[in-house]
Amino acid sequence: MLSGRLGDRRRDACGPAPSGWRHGAGWRRLALLFCLTAMAANAGCSAPASTALPALHVSGHVLIDAAGKPFRLLGVDRSGTEYPCIQGWGLIDGPTSPQEITLMAAWGINAVRIPLNEDCWLAINGVPGAFSGARYRAAIRGYVARLHKAGLYVILDLHWNAPGNSPATGQEPMADLDHAPAFWSSVAGAFKGESFVLFDLYNEPRDIDWQCWLDGCTLPEGWRTAGMQTLVDAVRATGARQPIIATGINSGADLSSWLRYRPHDPTNQLVAGLHVYNFTSCATLACWTGSVAPVARKVPVVTSELGQGGCSHSFIDQFMLWADKTGVSYLGWTWSPFGCGAPALIQSWDGQPTPYGEGLRTHLLQLQLEARIALTKPRGA
Repeated sequence: MLSGRLGDRRRDACGPAPSGWRHGAGWRRLALLFCLTAMAANAGCSAPASTALPALHVSGHVLIDAAGKPFRLLGVDRSGTEYPCIQGWGLIDGPTSPQEITLMAAWGINAVRIPLNEDCWLAINGVPGAFSGARYRAAIRGYVARLHKAGLYVILDLHWNAPGNSPATGQEPMADLDHAPAFWSSVAGAFKGESFVLFDLYNEPRDIDWQCWLDGCTLPEGWRTAGMQTLVDAVRATGARQPIIATGINSGADLSSWLRYRPHDPTNQLVAGLHVYNFTSCATLACWTGSVAPVARKVPVVTSELGQGGCSHSFIDQFMLWADKTGVSYLGWTWSPFGCGAPALIQSWDGQPTPYGEGLRTHLLQLQLEARIALTKPRGA
Protein backbone atom coordinates (compact mmCIF):
# COMPACT_ATOMS: atom_id res chain seq x y z
CA MET A 1 0.00 0.00 0.00
CA LEU A 2 1.37 3.43 -0.90
CA SER A 3 2.30 5.84 1.87
CA GLY A 4 -0.51 8.21 2.72
CA ARG A 5 -3.36 5.79 2.02
CA LEU A 6 -3.52 4.98 5.70
CA GLY A 7 -4.59 7.15 8.58
CA ASP A 8 -2.56 9.65 10.57
CA ARG A 9 -0.53 7.00 12.38
CA ARG A 10 1.18 6.20 9.03
CA ARG A 11 1.74 9.67 7.94
CA ASP A 12 3.92 10.43 5.09
CA ALA A 13 -5.90 -23.64 3.06
CA CYS A 14 -7.37 -24.82 0.34
CA GLY A 15 -7.61 -24.76 -3.42
CA PRO A 16 -10.57 -23.37 -5.35
CA ALA A 17 -13.68 -23.84 -3.23
CA PRO A 18 -16.04 -26.75 -3.90
CA SER A 19 -18.85 -25.52 -6.10
CA GLY A 20 -21.77 -27.77 -5.27
CA TRP A 21 -22.82 -26.76 -1.79
CA ARG A 22 -24.77 -23.65 -2.81
CA HIS A 23 -27.15 -25.87 -4.77
CA GLY A 24 -27.29 -28.62 -2.14
CA ALA A 25 -29.71 -29.32 0.62
CA GLY A 26 -31.01 -26.57 2.84
CA TRP A 27 -29.25 -27.95 5.90
CA ARG A 28 -25.96 -26.79 4.45
CA ARG A 29 -27.13 -23.21 4.22
CA LEU A 30 -28.42 -23.45 7.76
CA ALA A 31 -25.10 -24.92 8.86
CA LEU A 32 -23.28 -22.02 7.26
CA LEU A 33 -25.45 -19.48 9.04
CA PHE A 34 -25.00 -21.28 12.36
CA CYS A 35 -21.25 -21.60 11.94
CA LEU A 36 -20.72 -17.97 10.97
CA THR A 37 -22.74 -16.88 13.97
CA ALA A 38 -20.74 -19.17 16.24
CA MET A 39 -17.46 -17.91 14.86
CA ALA A 40 -18.50 -14.34 15.43
CA ALA A 41 -19.03 -15.21 19.08
CA ASN A 42 -15.68 -17.02 19.24
CA ALA A 43 -17.60 -20.22 19.86
CA GLY A 44 -17.73 -23.38 17.71
CA CYS A 45 -15.96 -23.68 14.37
CA SER A 46 -12.99 -21.82 15.81
CA ALA A 47 -9.47 -21.87 14.40
CA PRO A 48 -7.44 -25.01 15.07
CA ALA A 49 -4.85 -25.14 17.82
CA SER A 50 -1.14 -24.91 17.12
CA THR A 51 -0.07 -27.19 14.30
CA ALA A 52 3.10 -27.96 12.39
CA LEU A 53 2.67 -26.31 9.01
CA PRO A 54 3.71 -28.25 5.91
CA ALA A 55 6.19 -26.51 3.64
CA LEU A 56 4.70 -24.91 0.55
CA HIS A 57 6.26 -25.34 -2.88
CA VAL A 58 5.59 -24.03 -6.37
CA SER A 59 4.49 -26.77 -8.74
CA GLY A 60 3.56 -25.46 -12.14
CA HIS A 61 0.91 -22.79 -11.65
CA VAL A 62 -0.06 -23.65 -8.07
CA LEU A 63 1.35 -23.72 -4.58
CA ILE A 64 1.23 -27.22 -3.12
CA ASP A 65 1.65 -28.57 0.40
CA ALA A 66 3.78 -31.53 1.48
CA ALA A 67 1.05 -33.93 0.37
CA GLY A 68 1.03 -32.43 -3.13
CA LYS A 69 -2.37 -30.78 -2.68
CA PRO A 70 -3.00 -27.30 -4.13
CA PHE A 71 -2.98 -24.62 -1.46
CA ARG A 72 -4.07 -20.99 -1.55
CA LEU A 73 -2.87 -18.30 0.82
CA LEU A 74 -5.96 -16.56 2.21
CA GLY A 75 -5.39 -13.99 4.89
CA VAL A 76 -4.69 -10.44 5.97
CA ASP A 77 -1.92 -7.86 5.88
CA ARG A 78 -0.77 -6.60 9.26
CA SER A 79 0.47 -3.04 8.86
CA GLY A 80 2.27 -1.67 11.91
CA THR A 81 5.74 -3.16 11.57
CA GLU A 82 7.04 -0.72 8.96
CA TYR A 83 6.55 2.77 10.43
CA PRO A 84 6.82 3.19 14.26
CA CYS A 85 10.50 2.22 14.29
CA ILE A 86 11.52 4.83 11.71
CA GLN A 87 9.29 7.43 13.37
CA GLY A 88 11.10 6.76 16.64
CA TRP A 89 8.28 5.74 18.96
CA GLY A 90 8.03 1.95 18.91
CA LEU A 91 8.76 -1.42 17.36
CA ILE A 92 5.28 -2.55 16.31
CA ASP A 93 2.05 -0.57 16.37
CA GLY A 94 -0.74 -2.48 18.06
CA PRO A 95 -0.92 -5.82 19.85
CA THR A 96 0.84 -8.94 18.58
CA SER A 97 -0.10 -11.22 21.46
CA PRO A 98 -1.43 -14.78 21.08
CA GLN A 99 -4.86 -13.39 22.00
CA GLU A 100 -4.77 -10.91 19.11
CA ILE A 101 -3.58 -13.63 16.73
CA THR A 102 -6.50 -15.81 17.86
CA LEU A 103 -8.87 -13.01 16.84
CA MET A 104 -7.22 -12.91 13.41
CA ALA A 105 -7.32 -16.67 12.96
CA ALA A 106 -11.03 -16.72 13.85
CA TRP A 107 -11.68 -15.03 10.50
CA GLY A 108 -10.73 -18.24 8.71
CA ILE A 109 -7.35 -17.00 7.52
CA ASN A 110 -4.28 -19.15 6.92
CA ALA A 111 -1.67 -16.44 6.25
CA VAL A 112 -0.48 -13.04 7.48
CA ARG A 113 1.74 -10.63 5.54
CA ILE A 114 4.16 -8.50 7.58
CA PRO A 115 5.59 -5.30 5.99
CA LEU A 116 9.17 -4.55 7.02
CA ASN A 117 11.34 -1.44 7.15
CA GLU A 118 14.78 -1.72 5.56
CA ASP A 119 16.50 0.81 7.82
CA CYS A 120 15.05 -0.65 11.00
CA TRP A 121 16.10 -4.18 10.10
CA LEU A 122 19.65 -3.13 9.13
CA ALA A 123 20.01 -0.46 11.86
CA ILE A 124 21.11 2.26 9.44
CA ASN A 125 20.40 5.89 8.65
CA GLY A 126 19.95 7.05 12.20
CA VAL A 127 17.09 4.84 13.37
CA PRO A 128 17.17 4.87 17.20
CA GLY A 129 18.87 1.79 18.61
CA ALA A 130 15.86 1.04 20.77
CA PHE A 131 13.78 0.44 17.63
CA SER A 132 16.27 -1.03 15.17
CA GLY A 133 18.85 -3.73 14.61
CA ALA A 134 18.77 -6.63 17.06
CA ARG A 135 15.70 -5.30 18.89
CA TYR A 136 13.64 -4.81 15.73
CA ARG A 137 14.72 -8.18 14.35
CA ALA A 138 13.85 -9.88 17.64
CA ALA A 139 10.39 -8.27 17.64
CA ILE A 140 9.73 -9.49 14.11
CA ARG A 141 11.06 -12.97 14.81
CA GLY A 142 8.89 -13.21 17.94
CA TYR A 143 5.78 -12.15 16.05
CA VAL A 144 6.50 -14.61 13.24
CA ALA A 145 6.95 -17.41 15.78
CA ARG A 146 3.61 -16.62 17.44
CA LEU A 147 1.84 -16.61 14.08
CA HIS A 148 3.40 -19.96 13.26
CA LYS A 149 2.32 -21.38 16.60
CA ALA A 150 -1.24 -20.39 15.67
CA GLY A 151 -0.99 -22.36 12.43
CA LEU A 152 -0.50 -19.41 10.07
CA TYR A 153 1.86 -18.94 7.15
CA VAL A 154 3.82 -15.68 7.08
CA ILE A 155 4.83 -13.46 4.15
CA LEU A 156 7.68 -11.04 4.86
CA ASP A 157 7.60 -7.95 2.64
CA LEU A 158 10.12 -5.17 1.99
CA HIS A 159 7.70 -2.28 2.37
CA TRP A 160 9.55 0.93 3.32
CA ASN A 161 13.01 1.73 1.98
CA ALA A 162 15.25 4.57 0.81
CA PRO A 163 18.60 4.93 -0.97
CA GLY A 164 21.87 6.16 0.48
CA ASN A 165 21.64 8.13 3.70
CA SER A 166 17.96 8.95 3.32
CA PRO A 167 15.70 7.54 6.05
CA ALA A 168 13.18 4.91 4.98
CA THR A 169 10.06 6.90 5.84
CA GLY A 170 7.92 5.55 3.00
CA GLN A 171 7.95 3.67 -0.25
CA GLU A 172 10.12 4.38 -3.27
CA PRO A 173 9.43 3.49 -6.91
CA MET A 174 11.53 0.35 -6.46
CA ALA A 175 13.93 -1.36 -4.08
CA ASP A 176 17.24 0.48 -3.74
CA LEU A 177 20.56 -1.07 -4.74
CA ASP A 178 22.27 0.56 -1.75
CA HIS A 179 20.52 -1.48 0.91
CA ALA A 180 17.84 -3.87 -0.43
CA PRO A 181 20.22 -6.72 -1.39
CA ALA A 182 21.79 -6.57 2.08
CA PHE A 183 18.32 -6.47 3.62
CA TRP A 184 17.25 -9.63 1.80
CA SER A 185 20.52 -11.40 2.51
CA SER A 186 19.90 -10.77 6.19
CA VAL A 187 16.16 -11.53 6.25
CA ALA A 188 16.45 -14.69 4.13
CA GLY A 189 19.43 -15.83 6.18
CA ALA A 190 17.45 -15.36 9.39
CA PHE A 191 14.38 -17.27 8.14
CA LYS A 192 15.82 -19.82 5.69
CA GLY A 193 15.07 -22.61 8.13
CA GLU A 194 11.42 -21.57 8.54
CA SER A 195 9.55 -23.35 5.77
CA PHE A 196 6.27 -21.58 6.62
CA VAL A 197 7.75 -18.18 5.66
CA LEU A 198 7.57 -16.72 2.12
CA PHE A 199 9.52 -13.69 0.87
CA ASP A 200 7.82 -10.76 -0.93
CA LEU A 201 10.73 -8.90 -2.57
CA TYR A 202 9.23 -5.43 -2.95
CA ASN A 203 5.83 -4.09 -2.09
CA GLU A 204 4.70 -1.89 -4.99
CA PRO A 205 7.09 -1.19 -7.87
CA ARG A 206 5.87 1.94 -9.68
CA ASP A 207 6.95 4.51 -12.27
CA ILE A 208 9.42 2.07 -13.84
CA ASP A 209 9.33 -0.17 -16.90
CA TRP A 210 9.66 -3.94 -16.98
CA GLN A 211 13.35 -3.91 -17.88
CA CYS A 212 14.09 -1.79 -14.83
CA TRP A 213 11.87 -4.09 -12.77
CA LEU A 214 14.03 -7.05 -13.74
CA ASP A 215 17.54 -5.62 -13.98
CA GLY A 216 17.46 -2.34 -12.08
CA CYS A 217 18.08 1.14 -13.47
CA THR A 218 19.08 4.65 -12.52
CA LEU A 219 16.05 6.75 -11.64
CA PRO A 220 15.69 10.45 -12.58
CA GLU A 221 16.43 11.25 -8.93
CA GLY A 222 19.93 9.87 -9.50
CA TRP A 223 19.94 6.67 -7.45
CA ARG A 224 20.16 3.09 -8.63
CA THR A 225 17.40 0.57 -8.07
CA ALA A 226 17.85 -3.11 -7.37
CA GLY A 227 16.05 -5.25 -9.92
CA MET A 228 14.08 -8.35 -9.04
CA GLN A 229 16.89 -10.54 -10.36
CA THR A 230 19.36 -9.04 -7.90
CA LEU A 231 16.92 -9.57 -5.04
CA VAL A 232 16.18 -13.18 -6.03
CA ASP A 233 19.92 -13.83 -6.17
CA ALA A 234 20.39 -12.27 -2.71
CA VAL A 235 17.76 -14.58 -1.22
CA ARG A 236 19.01 -17.73 -2.92
CA ALA A 237 22.65 -17.04 -2.03
CA THR A 238 21.71 -17.64 1.63
CA GLY A 239 20.47 -21.15 0.89
CA ALA A 240 16.83 -20.18 1.45
CA ARG A 241 14.53 -22.24 -0.76
CA GLN A 242 11.08 -20.91 0.15
CA PRO A 243 8.76 -19.44 -2.50
CA ILE A 244 9.55 -15.86 -3.51
CA ILE A 245 6.89 -13.33 -4.52
CA ALA A 246 7.81 -10.83 -7.24
CA THR A 247 5.09 -8.17 -7.47
CA GLY A 248 4.29 -6.48 -10.78
CA ILE A 249 4.71 -2.85 -11.79
CA ASN A 250 2.22 0.03 -11.59
CA SER A 251 1.92 -0.34 -7.81
CA GLY A 252 1.49 -4.09 -8.19
CA ALA A 253 -1.54 -3.83 -10.46
CA ASP A 254 0.19 -4.76 -13.75
CA LEU A 255 1.22 -8.33 -14.55
CA SER A 256 0.99 -7.90 -18.33
CA SER A 257 4.67 -8.68 -19.01
CA TRP A 258 5.50 -10.62 -15.86
CA LEU A 259 6.03 -13.88 -17.74
CA ARG A 260 8.32 -12.28 -20.29
CA TYR A 261 10.51 -10.59 -17.66
CA ARG A 262 10.29 -13.23 -14.95
CA PRO A 263 13.57 -13.46 -13.01
CA HIS A 264 15.64 -16.63 -13.09
CA ASP A 265 15.24 -18.68 -9.94
CA PRO A 266 17.43 -21.80 -9.73
CA THR A 267 14.85 -23.41 -7.43
CA ASN A 268 11.86 -22.60 -9.69
CA GLN A 269 9.93 -21.23 -6.73
CA LEU A 270 8.71 -17.88 -8.06
CA VAL A 271 5.22 -16.50 -7.44
CA ALA A 272 3.65 -13.50 -9.21
CA GLY A 273 2.50 -10.81 -6.79
CA LEU A 274 -0.59 -8.70 -7.48
CA HIS A 275 -2.26 -5.77 -5.70
CA VAL A 276 -5.96 -5.15 -6.34
CA TYR A 277 -7.94 -2.15 -5.11
CA ASN A 278 -11.06 -0.57 -6.50
CA PHE A 279 -9.10 2.66 -7.04
CA THR A 280 -6.12 1.20 -8.96
CA SER A 281 -5.68 0.37 -12.63
CA CYS A 282 -6.61 -3.34 -12.74
CA ALA A 283 -10.00 -3.11 -11.09
CA THR A 284 -12.29 -4.80 -13.60
CA LEU A 285 -13.20 -8.34 -14.52
CA ALA A 286 -11.88 -7.65 -18.01
CA CYS A 287 -8.46 -6.78 -16.62
CA TRP A 288 -8.35 -9.80 -14.33
CA THR A 289 -9.38 -12.10 -17.15
CA GLY A 290 -7.15 -10.51 -19.77
CA SER A 291 -4.02 -9.68 -17.74
CA VAL A 292 -3.96 -11.79 -14.58
CA ALA A 293 -5.50 -15.09 -15.70
CA PRO A 294 -2.82 -15.82 -18.34
CA VAL A 295 -0.14 -15.47 -15.65
CA ALA A 296 -2.15 -17.62 -13.22
CA ARG A 297 -2.15 -20.40 -15.81
CA LYS A 298 1.66 -20.49 -15.70
CA VAL A 299 2.69 -19.60 -12.12
CA PRO A 300 0.92 -19.12 -8.78
CA VAL A 301 -0.52 -15.64 -8.29
CA VAL A 302 -0.79 -14.18 -4.80
CA THR A 303 -2.83 -11.01 -4.38
CA SER A 304 -0.79 -9.84 -1.42
CA GLU A 305 -2.98 -6.74 -1.03
CA LEU A 306 -6.72 -6.64 -1.71
CA GLY A 307 -8.86 -3.72 -0.65
CA GLN A 308 -11.76 -1.38 -1.22
CA GLY A 309 -12.29 2.18 -0.12
CA GLY A 310 -15.54 3.59 1.17
CA CYS A 311 -16.22 0.99 3.87
CA SER A 312 -18.08 -1.39 1.58
CA HIS A 313 -17.20 -4.75 0.08
CA SER A 314 -19.03 -5.21 -3.22
CA PHE A 315 -15.78 -4.81 -5.18
CA ILE A 316 -13.76 -7.32 -3.17
CA ASP A 317 -16.72 -9.70 -3.27
CA GLN A 318 -16.50 -9.70 -7.06
CA PHE A 319 -12.75 -10.19 -7.05
CA MET A 320 -12.80 -12.99 -4.47
CA LEU A 321 -15.39 -14.95 -6.44
CA TRP A 322 -13.25 -14.60 -9.55
CA ALA A 323 -10.07 -15.51 -7.67
CA ASP A 324 -11.72 -18.58 -6.12
CA LYS A 325 -12.58 -19.88 -9.58
CA THR A 326 -9.13 -19.03 -10.95
CA GLY A 327 -7.08 -20.40 -8.05
CA VAL A 328 -5.61 -17.01 -7.10
CA SER A 329 -4.61 -16.32 -3.47
CA TYR A 330 -5.54 -13.08 -1.68
CA LEU A 331 -4.89 -11.19 1.55
CA GLY A 332 -6.95 -8.22 2.72
CA TRP A 333 -5.35 -4.86 3.58
CA THR A 334 -5.17 -4.23 6.53
CA TRP A 335 -5.69 -5.71 10.00
CA SER A 336 -5.31 -2.31 11.66
CA PRO A 337 -7.96 0.16 12.91
CA PHE A 338 -7.00 2.95 10.50
CA GLY A 339 -10.46 3.93 9.26
CA CYS A 340 -12.35 3.42 6.04
CA GLY A 341 -9.89 5.33 3.88
CA ALA A 342 -6.99 3.00 4.67
CA PRO A 343 -8.82 0.70 3.88
CA ALA A 344 -8.97 -1.04 7.25
CA LEU A 345 -10.49 -4.43 8.02
CA ILE A 346 -11.15 -3.79 11.72
CA GLN A 347 -12.70 -1.01 13.78
CA SER A 348 -10.49 -1.66 16.81
CA TRP A 349 -7.92 -4.15 18.01
CA ASP A 350 -10.67 -6.37 19.43
CA GLY A 351 -11.22 -7.64 15.90
CA GLN A 352 -14.63 -6.11 15.21
CA PRO A 353 -14.82 -5.80 11.42
CA THR A 354 -15.54 -2.66 9.47
CA PRO A 355 -18.26 -3.09 6.83
CA TYR A 356 -15.44 -3.70 4.33
CA GLY A 357 -13.77 -6.17 6.68
CA GLU A 358 -17.05 -8.00 7.19
CA GLY A 359 -17.06 -8.81 3.48
CA LEU A 360 -13.66 -10.49 3.69
CA ARG A 361 -14.42 -12.21 6.99
CA THR A 362 -17.73 -13.68 5.83
CA HIS A 363 -16.26 -14.91 2.57
CA LEU A 364 -13.27 -16.61 4.21
CA LEU A 365 -15.48 -18.31 6.75
CA GLN A 366 -17.72 -19.53 3.94
CA LEU A 367 -14.70 -21.07 2.21
CA GLN A 368 -13.61 -22.66 5.47
CA LEU A 369 -17.01 -24.21 5.99
CA GLU A 370 -17.22 -25.42 2.38
CA ALA A 371 -13.88 -27.16 2.79
CA ARG A 372 -15.08 -28.89 5.97
CA ILE A 373 -18.30 -30.02 4.32
CA ALA A 374 -16.31 -31.40 1.40
CA LEU A 375 -14.15 -33.41 3.79
CA THR A 376 -17.21 -35.03 5.38
CA LYS A 377 -18.67 -36.16 2.06
CA PRO A 378 -18.32 -39.88 1.31
CA ARG A 379 -16.14 -40.56 -1.70
CA GLY A 380 -18.13 -40.54 -4.88
CA ALA A 381 -21.04 -38.68 -3.27
